Amino acid sequence: MKFLDEAKVYVKSGDGGAGSVSFRREAYVEFGGPDGGDGGRGGDVWAEAVESLNTLIDYRYQQHFKAKRGGHGMGKNRTGADGGDVVLKVPVGTEILDADKETVLADLTEVGERVLLAAGGRGGKGNAHFKSSTNQAPRKSQPGEPGEERWLWLRLKLIADAGLVGLPNAGKSTFLSAASRAHPKIAAYPFTTLHPNLGVVDLGAGSRFVLADIPGLIEGAHEGAGIGDRFLGHIERCAVLVHLVDATEDDPVASWRTVRDEIDAYGAGLADKPEILALNKIDAVDADTLAERKQALEAAAGKPVETVSGVSGENVRDLLGRVWETVSEARAEAAAEDAPAGWTP
Repeated sequence: MKFLDEAKVYVKSGDGGAGSVSFRREAYVEFGGPDGGDGGRGGDVWAEAVESLNTLIDYRYQQHFKAKRGGHGMGKNRTGADGGDVVLKVPVGTEILDADKETVLADLTEVGERVLLAAGGRGGKGNAHFKSSTNQAPRKSQPGEPGEERWLWLRLKLIADAGLVGLPNAGKSTFLSAASRAHPKIAAYPFTTLHPNLGVVDLGAGSRFVLADIPGLIEGAHEGAGIGDRFLGHIERCAVLVHLVDATEDDPVASWRTVRDEIDAYGAGLADKPEILALNKIDAVDADTLAERKQALEAAAGKPVETVSGVSGENVRDLLGRVWETVSEARAEAAAEDAPAGWTP
């Protein structure tokens, strides 16, 4: 299935049905009078987050969604049928934005969460509604109200606990495959990864989290260089960033700074997220070179640097343990914020 994380759609709710003008004319009925029924309500347009989707590719082939209009009222006080609703099924993590592509209308982060995109028009009143002591034979009714219509943007931001960042060919996809059962495409050329990949890391004893691998960043990505920084949105929800630096690079400090500069330029709070820094591909360098490059990177970043190899699996589990510590702390903080006031576990 092709990955698509952004789509523009047009939605229109159903118009309300018109009210009816009708009078009773049955034989042997002593008193007649108005009996025009009301029109039915137009259908609504909804968006619902479902578990079975992880892409917006369906909305590349269909962009227009229109709900049914309400049925017209009829004689004998018969109300028109309500129009059927339309539900847009979207992946969990989808944002609904207005046509300006800036105003966020909704953020669907849980399975089953729904949001109303366009409300159906109200049905018009039939002439029976206007009967009174001074107007016993009204000949007026209301037309149905028109439905709402609008253009909207759907933008998917994957739900992941930790995100892998780094230059192209830093070994992120190899690390993801070593850390989980995910099978991303792996090759020895830059930009092998063209869309985000997710993997579930299971360390046992209930220690499970989702790890996201996004396409690599290069200098000028925030200005559109390479694949650009559009996929950084998929790690905005992450609790921690795992920054992999290629240990075989002559200047790992420059590689680290390039990616950090792009993250800082992107904004959206990514620069403030905890970062775990690691030199990858340590199986391809000798011990002295590794020690020298690790020391230089620690001095530049001002933080400890892990050493791992996604190919051999060396130190991978130790690094994942550090990631889990940060993820579990973030989950505990989120649970505390959502707990009712005065509640203690």
